[in-house]
Amino acid sequence: MQKSFWEVGHKPTLFSAFFYFDLSFMVWVLLGPLAVQISTDLHLTPAQKGLMVATPVLAGAVLRIVMGVLVDQIKPKKAGVIGQLIVIAALFVAWIVGVHTYQQTLLLGVFLGFAGAAFAVALPLASRWYPPEHQGTALGIAGAGNSGTALAALFAPGLAMAFGWNNVFGLALIPLSIALVVYLLFAKDAPDAPVAKSLGQYIAVLKDKDAWWFMFFYSVTFGGFVGMASSLTIYFHDQYGLTPVHAGYFTAACVFAGSLVRPIGGNLADRIGGIRSLTMMYSLAALFLFILSFGLKEQAVGLFVVISAMAALGMGNGAVFQLVPQRFRKEIGVMTGLVGMAGGIGGFYLASSLGYSKQVTGSYQTGLLIFAGLAVLAMIGLMGVKNRWRTTWGSVNATTARV
Repeated sequence: MQKSFWEVGHKPTLFSAFFYFDLSFMVWVLLGPLAVQISTDLHLTPAQKGLMVATPVLAGAVLRIVMGVLVDQIKPKKAGVIGQLIVIAALFVAWIVGVHTYQQTLLLGVFLGFAGAAFAVALPLASRWYPPEHQGTALGIAGAGNSGTALAALFAPGLAMAFGWNNVFGLALIPLSIALVVYLLFAKDAPDAPVAKSLGQYIAVLKDKDAWWFMFFYSVTFGGFVGMASSLTIYFHDQYGLTPVHAGYFTAACVFAGSLVRPIGGNLADRIGGIRSLTMMYSLAALFLFILSFGLKEQAVGLFVVISAMAALGMGNGAVFQLVPQRFRKEIGVMTGLVGMAGGIGGFYLASSLGYSKQVTGSYQTGLLIFAGLAVLAMIGLMGVKNRWRTTWGSVNATTARV
């Protein structure tokens, strides 16, 4: 008889992975909620603002590959400790020395990328403890650490008003240090971790076309989520004239919606299959991004549409990671890195394109329409692979999970 989710796995590891992931994501997107105040002091153009908030996203994307390799070579727990110490050191230096130029914001953004790479550690750390039929739920809970992006939006602008935005970097060290202690005490590597792979085996994964499909699918769901999370404080400030603090509250509401439904997306995928749930999420995300592109005049309507788009993207994130471990069980470390990298690149593209769209055309419409089009393309791609997946690795003979 199949055991329930709460009877299997290792809960201290699952929840310490979530906590580490949550606070890492909080600092990963920290420049986004502070962008209005930073850009006022440093006199940045819309394009520079877009690139500033997009740089940590791109750095996080690239570093996910590095952390994915580290996870396979030295196991997830040690890799996570290394990443956390680098982020803490970078924020400490930024706080003590100060950030005085546009170039320095970009440099800090590169180091904050290590916080975004937490994804490639937290998910394998949790995944390896759980059987196939509970992957969607386990990775949905661990992946709900996305909600850390909401914490940044909720608290960073207000703290910046009270203490100055540079001191926010110092204040962030307090929760990060607590997360590190919790992680050291409670996280454990799963006993049946796969053997470390050679460089040739990493390259071999890229020869599998399914790897590229998953990278594309996640570049849309997670790319949309994190690109919007990084840009929404600027968007709400520009579109509705909100103060940085109120724009941060609006952003936090949207990001919480996208984060808290990730486990629901994973659980729904466990119940009805990842392909079916993902198809629904892409269609909803495309619809809401299309509506948003017309620059809605009413604040309440705009907020509702953004929350709806973020919820669809967040549930899509959970659905993608219900499927990945079924297809790449033995390569989950490197695949988490690769797929996570693609998600980060999608986020970099969206955040930077919104800035350029605003500078060149005076509105965000072009950037939003193109991304809505990418969601439609992903839906078409799913239709193309559906039958092959369900008759090969996703067949009832190959897995106990619903695909």
